[in-house]
Amino acid sequence: MSTLGGRPPGQPQHRADVRQHGHEPLPVLRRRMLVTGLVLFLLGVVVTALVATSSVLQPLDDRFRELMVAARWGPLVTVCTALSVGFGTAVLWPVRIAVTVVIALRRRWSTLFAWVATVALSELLVGPVKALVDRPRPPGSLVTTTAASYPSGHAIASAVTSIGVVMALTTGRRRLHWMIVAVVVSTAVALSRTYLSAHWLTDVIGGSLLGAGLALAVPEAVEVWGDRRVSRRGPSPRSTAGS
Repeated sequence: MSTLGGRPPGQPQHRADVRQHGHEPLPVLRRRMLVTGLVLFLLGVVVTALVATSSVLQPLDDRFRELMVAARWGPLVTVCTALSVGFGTAVLWPVRIAVTVVIALRRRWSTLFAWVATVALSELLVGPVKALVDRPRPPGSLVTTTAASYPSGHAIASAVTSIGVVMALTTGRRRLHWMIVAVVVSTAVALSRTYLSAHWLTDVIGGSLLGAGLALAVPEAVEVWGDRRVSRRGPSPRSTAGS
């Protein structure tokens, strides 16, 4: 015997668990995304520790820089320079403010908190880590640079912004599709910095890992915390009355 909705009698139906991407309930996907973000961030911490305490990665950086210099091509230099400008503070902050306004207009307060927290944490991270590692820049940069080399501020900012926007403004299958775009964009920005000799390869690898980790972990941590609050409260009287 079944009910009108095709659900066997006595089997509860919770809306949060019914929303699915593929075959996994939404809370399970959130926890997996949280774990992924934490793993990426921890990998960024490992790269930071290696760069700060040893020269084991420097031969890789030297070789990659030689390859980038040997591959210099005028049009590609122009594209990479445009990417550096486009993801610099003068352009990036107006975009971030616009995204903040959009989220606020939608009254998605937990999403707004997660977005602001992600951006704030990433900005607070850059300065202290640069001061701690105090790594010299590669020689012969084609663009103006400031402060120490590690981590790449462009790599962190592009990962946090592109992935963070996807996390804040999309859901379901659309999120997966746009996430691919975000990863491609942030990777292009990171590599452009090495092509211009503004950063070593490990500068952008570490920065990208730290930025992507924050962009995934912070929003999912907020959502997981919200899911737990809802589960502790139990189903609302309205949903119980309608079941």
